[in-house]
Amino acid sequence: MILGIGIDILQLLRFKSLTARRGLEPMARRILSAEELMEFERRSSSSTPCQLQMHLAVRWAAKEAAYKALFPSYKATWKELTLSRHEANPKPNLAFRPIGKEDPKLKFHVSISHDGDYVIAQVLAETM
Repeated sequence: MILGIGIDILQLLRFKSLTARRGLEPMARRILSAEELMEFERRSSSSTPCQLQMHLAVRWAAKEAAYKALFPSYKATWKELTLSRHEANPKPNLAFRPIGKEDPKLKFHVSISHDGDYVIAQVLAETM
């Protein structure tokens, strides 16, 4: 059964301004789960600041869309949502792991696109 659908569009110039004020590392620590933060740190040595900003922007948009899909049934936090990709399957994978709570057994369908000055993400959440 469909629990909810969420969509988010993020203007990259606005996000770049935010990361310029706060810094890439502090922003990463604020919005990324532990698994995502390890991936970000791994990428940091071989990526440009622009690539790292895009990496964070994609996760920001996906998590905002997920929050909208889950609300009001669940009030997810940044760190409870993890966006990942596996080499065998290029489709984005979203996991919701509520801290200190039972696994809600949800399935997510995620679509992300970025072009020019925008990143857009759409998430459909369903109960299993």
